[in-house]
Formats: sequence, structure tokens, C-alpha cells
Amino acid sequence: ADYPAAFYITIAWHDLIAALPWATAGSALWIVIAYFFHQSIIDAVTGGHDVTRKEQPQLYNLLENLCISRGIPMPKLKIVESPALNAFATGLNRSQYAISVTTGLMNALNDREMEAVLGHELTHIRNGDVQLLVIAVVIAGVIGFFAELFFRIFFNSNWSFGGGGRSSSSSSDGDKKGGGAFAIVLLAIALIGLAWGLSLVVRFALSRSRELLADAGSVELTKDPDAMISALRKIEGRGELPGATSAVMEMCIDNPREGFADLFATHPSVDSRVKALVKYAGGRDPGPLPLPGGDGRDETSAPQSGDSSSDARPEPPRTGPWGSSPSPAGPIPDPITGPWGGH
Repeated sequence: ADYPAAFYITIAWHDLIAALPWATAGSALWIVIAYFFHQSIIDAVTGGHDVTRKEQPQLYNLLENLCISRGIPMPKLKIVESPALNAFATGLNRSQYAISVTTGLMNALNDREMEAVLGHELTHIRNGDVQLLVIAVVIAGVIGFFAELFFRIFFNSNWSFGGGGRSSSSSSDGDKKGGGAFAIVLLAIALIGLAWGLSLVVRFALSRSRELLADAGSVELTKDPDAMISALRKIEGRGELPGATSAVMEMCIDNPREGFADLFATHPSVDSRVKALVKYAGGRDPGPLPLPGGDGRDETSAPQSGDSSSDARPEPPRTGPWGSSPSPAGPIPDPITGPWGGH
């Protein structure tokens, strides 16, 4: 006779109880490692390293001035040797906070734009975004660990789809019992998939919503929406860090990795972020900006200087909620090189 599904659930429950202490210890170890060593792990992945005022005086002074203006403790400053244009903030407490910028970003942006990017990352620290994202990544890791545990319990315990081990009176009985066991395994897979999917949604939602807030916080710090907009336009599509995990890319100011028509993108599009700054901060959108010397990206879609399209170059109000923009009335100049070197 076929056993009811409750029989198999009871068996799996007993196996889970037996494995629970080990699973709890493993999860606790993972959390401890993430808390104390997550920055070392990120540095190992990205190649980031600390810099001092003596090594990068201009960059260091920009960050220090922003911190002094708001009475914010100075985070560590790190440099990532990469041609990618990106930056990210990390840390779970005051002693761990750090802002990392790539050498490609340093070469591409001028002082105003770099200050806007640093203000963006500093806002992530002020708002507690870095802690939330690290915790979300840790939770996703714990969910993945338990998913692995559940699969092992179902497939490696001393009962099987055919009912062997626990009961094997006949092959026909085994076939019947296998149907119930298979249904339970399908249920477990569905629940695990749902939990994993929800953890990803939480991570995406945290990143997407808080990027817009960080953009606004940068404008609040610098009073320069045009600098934030031009920085985003230069970074747009050029932020891929080779070898970086998806968790690291989620922390960056721009994550070009997308999928399923933006459904699984962790960041809002640059266009939507720029439109928000134009609408609410009184900034001006210069459209997609080519880098000096070209970067291999197709720039045929970039609006020309004579393009009068309101979508390409909207003319916003001259002031925003954070005050007047210090930029001149004419088009935003496109510097040839950044203050830290040329291409």
C-alpha cells in the first residue's frame, strides 16, 4: 500500500532535526566570517587596496571635505586597479566603512564629478545601505546553505524514491511508495526555489530603491546635480568589474549586468536616475557622453550637439530643492582628462 505524504514528511523531519545543530553551527560560522572578513574577501576579488592622503591627496581631500561638511567620520579610501568606471561602499560599522573607486573612474571624471560619486557612496554609508546589503547577501548565503542541506536530506537519507531502506517488501510496493516520495521532493524543491527567489528580490529591491536615494543624497552634499548627472552619463555601461561576483556588483554605483528585460537588474537604469535628478534636483542632462579617445562603445545613439529633442536634452528649471546649480548657463563642458591622469 502507498504510504501517505505525512509518512515521508515525518522521516525528513527527523533527519532535519538530527542535522539542525550542524546546520546552525555552519550558518553561525558563515555570519562570523562575513562580519569580520567580508572586506578582505571583497578586496581579494576586486584587488582593492588602502590609500593614504600622501598617495592620493586630491581624492583624499575631496572625501575628507565632504565628511567635514556634515560631521561624518572619515571612511577608509581604497583604489581598485581596473579600467572599469565604478565605485562602491562597504562596511558594517564605523571601523570597517570604506569607499573604493577604480583607477578608470579616477581618469575619466573631473573634480566635481568625482566629488558627486564620493557623495553618492558616502550617502550609502550614512543611510545604512551597506549594512543592509551585506546582511541581505549573508541571508541569501544562509538560504543557499539550507537549500543544499535539504537536497542532501531528501536524496541522501536512508529512504529513497522507491521506498528502499525503510520499507522494501516488494518492487510493486516500492513503485507505489515512490509516487508519494516524489511528490514530497517536488514540494521541497518548490519551497526552496521560492525562498531563494524571495531573497534575490529583497536584494534587488534594496539596491534599486536606494540608488535613487543615494543620488539625491549626493546632490544634498555637493549642491551640484549637474555633476552627478554627468558622472552617471560617463559611467553608463562602463562599470563592469572583470571577475567580480554579482554580490560585489550590486554594491557598485552602476551595475551593467541585467537580464529578462530589466526584471532582474539590481540598479535602476541611468536614464531613469538622470530623469529623477532633472525633475527633482533641477539638473540638466547632456545625454550620453563619449570618453576622450573612445572606449569601444557604440556612440551612434548619442545625441548630437544640434539635437533639439526634449528627450535627449531636456531643459529643467534652473533651481532644485537643494539650491541653485553652480554650473554655467551653457552646455556642460566635457573635460578631456581627469585630474588623476589621462587615458
